[in-house]
Amino acid sequence: MYAVIETGGKQYRVQQGDVISVEKLGVEAGEKVTFDKVLVVNDGEGLTVGTPCVEGATVGATVVENGKGKKVVIFKYKAKKDYRKKQGHRQPYTMVKIDEIAVGGKVFAAPAVEEVVEEKAAKVNLKAMKKAELIEYAKENNIEINEKAVKDEIIAAIEAADK
Repeated sequence: MYAVIETGGKQYRVQQGDVISVEKLGVEAGEKVTFDKVLVVNDGEGLTVGTPCVEGATVGATVVENGKGKKVVIFKYKAKKDYRKKQGHRQPYTMVKIDEIAVGGKVFAAPAVEEVVEEKAAKVNLKAMKKAELIEYAKENNIEINEKAVKDEIIAAIEAADK
């Protein structure tokens, strides 16, 4: 389930649970926001494309924070003319978490936080861990490994124990 919304002159592909940064909105952190300019909706059954917007489709979100982006330096210079101009800019943004996508009376809500945490805990990226972290992970989960083994052998031992 996903939708394409338009806000701040830009288009974003969103799903339930996504956290995205959009152009600054005039709302405080913690408030609810509704995006009604929904251009495309895929509800799992089919793709609905609006002309230009899908009728009756909305995307509900919660504002996480308001902030400023990284600094962009603008430097103008003309050779041999003693002209230099340095200017900086930080673009304001609003970070929102997509809660639900509603279309045609159906509301598709984001999964609960507990489900997301359990899902992430189940998917541990062993290859991204360092050898010391792998040994610690094995000790926490009571998996017997040879600590003097190579990293690839430790990963294989942990994967075999998890199955």
